[in-house]
Amino acid sequence: MEIADLIADMGVGRTLATFLVSMLPIVELRGAIPVGVGLGLPVWQAALISMAGNILPTPFIIAFVRTVMDWLREKSDRARRFVSWLEAKGTGKKAERVRQAQFWGLLLFVAVPLPGTGAWTGALLAALLNMRMKRALPPIILGVMAAGLAVSLATAGVIELLV
Repeated sequence: MEIADLIADMGVGRTLATFLVSMLPIVELRGAIPVGVGLGLPVWQAALISMAGNILPTPFIIAFVRTVMDWLREKSDRARRFVSWLEAKGTGKKAERVRQAQFWGLLLFVAVPLPGTGAWTGALLAALLNMRMKRALPPIILGVMAAGLAVSLATAGVIELLV
């Protein structure tokens, strides 16, 4: 596994490497669990570490994304267009479904292990929908746990097929 080898060559321990990969946007735990297993961690351990790392940035995203977007708007025309695009995406069709279903909508949105969903996007969506932290975090955390279970089962199944 090339990514696992690259991380191992950086001198970062397997646990910390898995934790850090899970904090990356887009990659999140969907990539971190297989990376952790590739580094030699048991699936259950890679899953727990990845879930913790994936959850860690979410309160900060919810709390500060609006401030960062306002700051970016003033930096350049390109940044302003990007923020406007992001807000349009965050208030589109998917967002309307989440707004209507609130808890369950956000939980399912985060839990589905597909591109464009996950803790980062769920936290961004919650912030764009002006959800309060105490209403947004529980479904995001449960969604991360559900996605972690799904990815763990898939990873374990692939390992079983390869052995």
